[in-house]
Amino acid sequence: MNQYETVFILNPVLSDDQVREMVDKFTGQLKSNGANIINVEKWGLKKLAYPIDKKKSGFYQLVEFTAPAEAIALMEVEMRRDERVMRFLTVRHDKHGVDFATKRRTKKSNA
Repeated sequence: MNQYETVFILNPVLSDDQVREMVDKFTGQLKSNGANIINVEKWGLKKLAYPIDKKKSGFYQLVEFTAPAEAIALMEVEMRRDERVMRFLTVRHDKHGVDFATKRRTKKSNA
């Protein structure tokens, strides 16, 4: 299985509980399709580079995981259906990306 990371932006009018619920929904869906969640980071409310649906900010979330390709396709379909998700991007890590992500996680946990 390959290692992936997904960054998604949620609607800024959501509460912290709703944001947590959304993250749990997507990670739970990945787990049920054979994924292993490595790391989940809450980046918080950030200003967008350009307005999306007349909104100028959004809640950024990062999820790192290993999964079969079918699990990613199913998760992305669910993200497209949910109108609370403003944007998302999933990328596959190569060996250098995996090393960088590991260093970033350990650096963040030591700080």
